[in-house]
Amino acid sequence: MACLLEAPLRISVLSEVTATSRHYVDRLFDPDPQKVLQGVIDMKNAVIGNNKQKANLIVLGAVPRLLYLLQQSSSSLELRTECAVVLGSLAMGTENNIKSLVDCHIIPALLQGLLCPDLIFIEACLRCLRTVFISPVTPVQLLYTDPTVIPHLMSLLSNSQKTQEYITQIFSHCCKTPEHQTVLFNHGAIQNIAPLLISPSYKVRMQALKCFSVLAYENTQVSMTLVNVLVDGELLSQVFVKMMQRDQPIEMQLTAAKCLTYMCRAGAIRTDDSCIVLKTLPCLVRMCSKEHLLEERVEGAETLAYLMEPDVELQRIASTTDHLVAMLADYFKYPSSVSAITDIKRLDHDLKHAHELRQAAFKLYASLGSNDEDIRKKITETENMMDRIVSGLSESSIKVRLAAVRCLHSLSRSVQQLRTSFHDHAVWKPLMKLLQNAPDEVLVMASSTLCNLLLEFSPSKEPILESGVIELLCSLTQSDSSALRVNGIWALMNMAFQADQKVKVEIVRCLGTEQLFRLLSDPDTNVLMKTLGLLRNLLSTRPHIDQIMSSHGKQIMQAVTLILEAEHSIEVKEQTLCILANIADGNTAKELIMTNDDMLQKIKYYMGHSNVKLQLAATFCISNLIWNEEDGSQERQDKLREMGFVDVLHKLTQASDPNLSDRAKTAMQQYLA
Repeated sequence: MACLLEAPLRISVLSEVTATSRHYVDRLFDPDPQKVLQGVIDMKNAVIGNNKQKANLIVLGAVPRLLYLLQQSSSSLELRTECAVVLGSLAMGTENNIKSLVDCHIIPALLQGLLCPDLIFIEACLRCLRTVFISPVTPVQLLYTDPTVIPHLMSLLSNSQKTQEYITQIFSHCCKTPEHQTVLFNHGAIQNIAPLLISPSYKVRMQALKCFSVLAYENTQVSMTLVNVLVDGELLSQVFVKMMQRDQPIEMQLTAAKCLTYMCRAGAIRTDDSCIVLKTLPCLVRMCSKEHLLEERVEGAETLAYLMEPDVELQRIASTTDHLVAMLADYFKYPSSVSAITDIKRLDHDLKHAHELRQAAFKLYASLGSNDEDIRKKITETENMMDRIVSGLSESSIKVRLAAVRCLHSLSRSVQQLRTSFHDHAVWKPLMKLLQNAPDEVLVMASSTLCNLLLEFSPSKEPILESGVIELLCSLTQSDSSALRVNGIWALMNMAFQADQKVKVEIVRCLGTEQLFRLLSDPDTNVLMKTLGLLRNLLSTRPHIDQIMSSHGKQIMQAVTLILEAEHSIEVKEQTLCILANIADGNTAKELIMTNDDMLQKIKYYMGHSNVKLQLAATFCISNLIWNEEDGSQERQDKLREMGFVDVLHKLTQASDPNLSDRAKTAMQQYLA
């Protein structure tokens, strides 16, 4: 019997809930304004802390009616204010609630409400707007649609502590792009918000501080302005320093450290300034210790990584502060013992977010080890570090994989590590696996690391070659991303360096001449330079030069001609002339130059160029063509003499650059021998 009763019972309970909710909505339509007001007040009390009731009222259409009442000039101020409060409460529910409110055009209605002179009503509208805008599902662009909104919000800042708190919170959540930063900056955000940093209200001070951190991030204009701002006679940077003191709440210390970090990275504060070296850096290192909450440790590590990323001196200081390198090892053991976290909710949260700690640690290690050999050694000698990186490369979280590969890339800049730790842990295997199927940002980092593993002194080079990497790299050169094209061709260039003929032939076969020449006309100079580097490495040692030129000589000479004739940088032309010098060193290949009078005239032109590098490369080319000990040297010398090369060489023996005059003298000796 119980089974039979179960379904109808559920339906009756649901209809009962809906009926009570319906009752609240019906009262909003009562002709008596007093009853409508009482209905809104009762609704306010019913929805507090009750997500189910909030969802029911939204489904039953309470929102459009509340917004209608809020916007009616005939509604009493009290009613309009209570409507704003209820809407704010509904917004406190789930993300779906927020979506429903936004779909009902709550934002323009509330922004319109801010034009009312009544402060209590303005505060209620702002509180609701704040709740809607801090939700990740709200499109922040809605704040910027009407150009009169930002200046009006700025004018409301001075009205009360509540308007200050809500408006700065809205700004800090809705400032997501450089365009947003510019709009806020142009409407006086700095001068309007700076005085709030010394407000008696902690909430106001905190929100103002958050505002400055999002305004200054990667923004030179804002950061340069902030440096000169005075707050109550004190420089803003000093106000931030005070906010980083240990007696301040952690949230404040961290956000102030972020402000100074962003100002420093934007070039407004020097990296050797005492407020960075003695205050900001130690504060951020402090945040990494295990007595702090998970999110504080994550934010501290990520901000510190960003602060010192371009500065080797800060990296050295950080690596010796508070045993940071060892402290970060704890990020991988979290949570270590359940007993340490007595709050079950907290433990559950931290278990779900423990991967963020690993991601932050990898980022910070990458930053620490990006320049200094001793720091890299210290990192790789930290307990199980290489194993942790290897397992990080195959984690389910894409962010952890990216951070792990960034860390690996940073360490791969070390010859010592490539020869030891990288070889011992066969890191190339998980790296190759990662390259098979990953988003572009991971691919860029992983392929950069692979470039380093393919350098000739790396013991990983051989096993990588045997694993069929050439095809993978050739496919990268066809990517739409120029960074991936660069890395693909760079890795092939490293692979071709002093490689045996089999490898070179395989590279040319797999890449295909069409693709090779497509890369030689790539709009990205880096791609072009690396392709020329690859060609130069392929065309080294005589048998290889002759073999490749016998099968692809015509196209290669064509490509060289095009580059030498086009508008290219000195570096590109120098590299191209070096390729020509390599071709001139072949036994049979050199005939491709000797039978091409147009090419010889080009070489002659570059011997007389104003740039010494180009003169040197062109002279080297001629030197190889006339070298005495080789077959046919006499005929080549005669032809070049007839074309006026001896006169050019003679002139170059007097060159002011010692390398160039020596090279010309060596060439002249071939004629005298």
